[in-house]
Amino acid sequence: METPQSPVRGPARHTAVPHTAPSSAAGSAPSPVGRSLAGRTALVTGAASGIGRSCAQALAAAGAHVHVVDRNADAARDLAGAIGGTLWVADLSDPDAVDALPADADIVVNNAGIQHVAPVHAFPPDLFALIQRVMVEAPFRILRRTLPGMYERGWGRVVNISSVHGLRASPYKSAYVTAKHALEGLSKVVALEAAEHGVTSNCVNPGYVRTPLVENQIADQARTHGISEDEVVGRVMLERSAIKRLIEPDDVAEAVLWLCGPRTGHITGTSLSMDGGWTAN
Repeated sequence: METPQSPVRGPARHTAVPHTAPSSAAGSAPSPVGRSLAGRTALVTGAASGIGRSCAQALAAAGAHVHVVDRNADAARDLAGAIGGTLWVADLSDPDAVDALPADADIVVNNAGIQHVAPVHAFPPDLFALIQRVMVEAPFRILRRTLPGMYERGWGRVVNISSVHGLRASPYKSAYVTAKHALEGLSKVVALEAAEHGVTSNCVNPGYVRTPLVENQIADQARTHGISEDEVVGRVMLERSAIKRLIEPDDVAEAVLWLCGPRTGHITGTSLSMDGGWTAN
């Protein structure tokens, strides 16, 4: 269950600002599908780091022009420059900023998210609402604007980065679990509506992914509990997983890339678990 960014109480109202960077192969992840996405355009949210960054790199390496969407302007600008993408600085909790994003995408990867841990009775209502805006309303608004173009072109791929928490619940994560379950439902509705237009919609459901935020959580828990970082991963984070190691962001990106590839037109409305056997329990 990736947790791509920390909670924000008073989000900055960034305006979506496009910037097209010169094409460069630097920083692009290798792709087993060659240039199968040449001529396609992809939009990736939360693209400045972690899973989103790996997805943007993989899609660009496969030939897609990538709209790099993130509120972290500096990191997103660096990535856009490395992959020849277009930078969009946007706070996805701001509906006006979301509605200013481009509508010409053939591929949409809804990845951006926020995590906050607290019991339900102590969970701040404004933060609960913020998480729903970023992780449910923003994907809806993006798809509402991009689907008509996909329908017109007769091809499209929607990949929603969900989580094992889109399929299972954990205590103290009410907003995150609620949002991921809602994203799963949105994905399935889009799959049913879009099928006749050559558009698929799927979720990818990772467990804990080796992102900077997760690595910081490991270090914090090791200090708090007086145990090693390896013990935090194996005994705390991955207690319910059969495979006791973190998922790499590039592995998630390869699953996303595969769902966008030439042999997956009949895969839609699904949730692809990458949880090391968590949901097999």
